[in-house]
Amino acid sequence: MMTLIEALKAGRPLRSFAIGFGASAALVAGAQHLSAQAIAAHNSKAPVNYAADRIELQDKQNRVVLSGSVDITQADLTMKAARTTVAYTDTGSLQIQRIEATGGVVVTRGSERASGDVAVYDFDRKLITMAGNVALRRGSDTLNGGRLVIDLTTGISNIDGRASGGSSAGSGPQPSRGNGRVSGSFTVPKT
Repeated sequence: MMTLIEALKAGRPLRSFAIGFGASAALVAGAQHLSAQAIAAHNSKAPVNYAADRIELQDKQNRVVLSGSVDITQADLTMKAARTTVAYTDTGSLQIQRIEATGGVVVTRGSERASGDVAVYDFDRKLITMAGNVALRRGSDTLNGGRLVIDLTTGISNIDGRASGGSSAGSGPQPSRGNGRVSGSFTVPKT
């Protein structure tokens, strides 16, 4: 599978080109910080690969819009969404700055899975933010809330009960599943 950067450098026609790339998920709890060791080890500099039903290259805006069953992978992280917008810089070489995803976004890595209405992967800050009906799963442990922030550098993630403000991905504030509260369940050892 060709990476987005390789396809753009090659100057291939990108409309109707099959696409995909990757982002990540983490284990989080309440408004507290939890260490997510597996996420901290994620290589955010790995190539980003993609597949989608349609792609539109918007050269003047330095962005690529992917739509229709979008699949994104980066190392062992995957992101699935109905639509994504990839912002990049073009200063001699193309570099992805940000991925914004909307429409049933699901991010997975190993046994960890996060889902939400929208997600933003900021490559410069190494942060993934998900908002709107966020649900986290790791094995049988679950957490639900309004907004999730995953710091890929520190491996610390936060979940809040309410999505704050609007999303730069174009949707407004999203209500959480628990009316402003974080909810979930954790398994305990059986003796």
